[in-house]
Amino acid sequence: MLKTFERVVQKKSAGERIDVYLVKSGIGLSRSQVQHLIENRKVKVNGKPVEKTGYRIKDGDKIVAEFELEEKKDILPEDIPVDIIYEDEHLAVIYKPPGLVVHPARGHFTGTLVNALVFKYQELPTTSDRTRPGIIHRLDKDTSGLLLIAKTDRSISKLGEMMERREIKRKYKVFVWGLLPLKKGVIEAPIGRDMVDRKKRAVTPFDSKPAITEYTAIKTFDTFITFSEVKLLTGRTHQIRVHFEHIGHPVVGDPAYSGREPRKILSIIPSNLRSTAQEILNIIDRQALHAYHISFKHPFKKENMEFEIELPEDMKNLYEFLGKKFSKSTKKS
Repeated sequence: MLKTFERVVQKKSAGERIDVYLVKSGIGLSRSQVQHLIENRKVKVNGKPVEKTGYRIKDGDKIVAEFELEEKKDILPEDIPVDIIYEDEHLAVIYKPPGLVVHPARGHFTGTLVNALVFKYQELPTTSDRTRPGIIHRLDKDTSGLLLIAKTDRSISKLGEMMERREIKRKYKVFVWGLLPLKKGVIEAPIGRDMVDRKKRAVTPFDSKPAITEYTAIKTFDTFITFSEVKLLTGRTHQIRVHFEHIGHPVVGDPAYSGREPRKILSIIPSNLRSTAQEILNIIDRQALHAYHISFKHPFKKENMEFEIELPEDMKNLYEFLGKKFSKSTKKS
């Protein structure tokens, strides 16, 4: 159902951010949802789309927001297997396989990890977004790896604060096209919504947030592919995928960020390895990205917790294929 929300700014509200103002004015959406509307040019001030979520409103501004109001649905418990790595009364660490969506959203209201968790635990703590009970952080649908889940109201509050303070450490393993410029490097570039495809992210100075990614090359396969460990110092949507594409080394197999694009791949790898590149894409049908490590201090037991999980089958197969293909030129970095 299409809803139109209109307000005329009064003098006492002048100077407020427009996203804050709309939430306070009763639009019925969270601040992040309002920001999403603004980014998609669904909010107009005096007849023109607002360009920035931080726009400061003025006395007399006429604001009109249009959005689809989705019918509220209860999250359906579903008997989907959940691979528990560790759990206690406060939290759980689970393995999310590739292909599994973390939480319900448009187009994926069933068959998600949250549906499975609601079935398993029956009650989970909620946040301002009712579709994400117990969820502390996310992984993209086709990224595999470890996720930390809160099981109580106390733990979701504590773990959320720890995540904001970057006290929960996450490491990834990734295959990228080409030979990285440094054995150890830092990619620091702001990330915001792609100006052309609003479902994607991009390195951009416009309405973006700081983003920092550290990488260490573990092994190189000639100048063809680099296998690396990655640490996130910030947690932006699609950060690893966007940053590696930005420096000219997209994640192998990534359908959204040039990792399956023949023209891009052939501009990075030797031309005589065209057929080998196709073999690689036949081995892995997703981005070759895996969240293999998570560590943190338990918020209540005060114990140091550390968990790691091996590569999933498709990434193991890719590693073995590359090892055989480049046995003479493979080297540790």
